[in-house]
Parts: sequence; structure tokens; C-alpha cells
Amino acid sequence: MNNHPNIATLSNQLVEDFSLFDNWEDKYEYIIDLGKKLPPMAAELKTEERKIKGCQSTVWLYSENKDGRIYFQADSDAIIVKGLASMLVKVLSGQKPEDIVLTNLDFIEKIGLKSHLAQTRANGLNAMIKQMKLDAAIIGN
Repeated sequence: MNNHPNIATLSNQLVEDFSLFDNWEDKYEYIIDLGKKLPPMAAELKTEERKIKGCQSTVWLYSENKDGRIYFQADSDAIIVKGLASMLVKVLSGQKPEDIVLTNLDFIEKIGLKSHLAQTRANGLNAMIKQMKLDAAIIGN
């Protein structure tokens, strides 16, 4: 039996974490901090095929299926984007493929990211989510 918290639990934890900050300057600092804590991605995984299309900065995503759950690794050359990737990895990694594909990542809205991200970053965030869901659908079967 896997005791991994579900997507809703992890999403709610992020919303709670962000609620501790009063302003967006502090929230951005927290996002940067999350990016710094993202485990390093092996250089050999940073291939052209693993680059996320639609991101202004370079973002790599590696996905694998272990025992019916999808695990993600991500990295970026931009620190804020790395923090955004870290949040997605935190919430989606270790989940069942069907849960990843069907989830509505409403924590993004609840945190207020949609209204505080530049259009290019928001597009990049959406591209990361789309790729993670696509990977889960493909390698989850």
C-alpha cells in the first residue's frame, strides 16, 4: 500500500504555505526557494527531446513509470520557472497516471499565480502541465 499523499492534499498544502506570505514579493521569494530545493537533474537527462516546448526559458522534464505511479524530474535555467516546476513536481510526482491526467490543478488559481505571472511565464507553466499530463497518459499505460 502506497501512503503517498494525493494531489488534493499536496495542492492544499501549497495553498496553505503561500497563505503565510502577505505580499507577492515574499511569494516570489518562496517560489525561488522551492526552485533551489528541487533535486538536481542529471545532465544526461537534459536532452533536446525532454525540453518543454512553449516555454521562453529552457525547461527539461523527465518522466518515468515506477510500479504504476509516475515520477517526474525537472530543471530550468530560469530560477522562477524552476520554482514553478518544483511545485508541479511536488504535487504530481508519485501519483497514478489517471489522477495526473484528470486533475485540475486549482492550487495555481488559489495561490493567485494566474494573475501574478507574466504571460510568457503563464504560458510556460501551462506547457509544463500539458507535458506532464501527456507523459502520464503515454507512459502510464
